[in-house]
Amino acid sequence: MSETRSDGELLRAIAADGDRHAFEELYRRYAPWLTARLRSRCADAGIVDDVVQETFLQVWRGSARYREEGDVAGWLWRIGSRRLVDALRGDGARGRLRQALARLRHRDEASAEERVLAGVEHGDLAGALIRLSPELRAVLQATVIDGLTTREAAVVLGIPPGTVKTRALRARKQLREALA
Repeated sequence: MSETRSDGELLRAIAADGDRHAFEELYRRYAPWLTARLRSRCADAGIVDDVVQETFLQVWRGSARYREEGDVAGWLWRIGSRRLVDALRGDGARGRLRQALARLRHRDEASAEERVLAGVEHGDLAGALIRLSPELRAVLQATVIDGLTTREAAVVLGIPPGTVKTRALRARKQLREALA
């Protein structure tokens, strides 16, 4: 009969030797618990299952290092809860941004009727937004409407954070001038 190894022993074996049996034991020990805790925060079982897998994948790859301080369950919870926040932020914001950019990308020039309706519904703001370049509009969409940070917007848009800041400043300046 084999002796049950402590959490610390399992993590050391995973880190040092890539011990698959140690990893499987750690997974069996904590995956159900982590899944239950994450499901109390997110009703989407698919997202929760992905987050649990990503959490343990970080442990296996060694990108998450346990410093032997505190409880292993708490350490796994920190990794999992951060991954959940990332997943929820990413899906919501990225999905909305992709839809908005797709609408703008597939939209040719606005018809005269659309311009008139936009002006009636939203006053000068709609016209000012339409006159912005697609690059400036995309940055405003990401940072203002979707609420992404500069860093998150940079990742989603595939541009450096400094470019996001510059474009946001230019867009705001152009909007102020158009609305003044």
